Amino acid sequence: MDPEAARTARESLDLAFHMSNILDTGLDRHTLSVLIALCDLGVNPEALAAVVKELRKEKTSLSSSLPAASSLP
Repeated sequence: MDPEAARTARESLDLAFHMSNILDTGLDRHTLSVLIALCDLGVNPEALAAVVKELRKEKTSLSSSLPAASSLP
């Protein structure tokens, strides 16, 4: 990738990350970068959003079903 293209890509990611923070999405820069790359490859953005939501639900569900660390031997 030439330096100009790399700079443009970095600036685009910075802008997308700033917007993500304003919208309080909870996505880190790396995750956002992966999601953007998947969209660039043709993955449906609405399907990606549904997957992210589902994974967050699963994480919450798993977190609440695990015993507290203080109760472990």
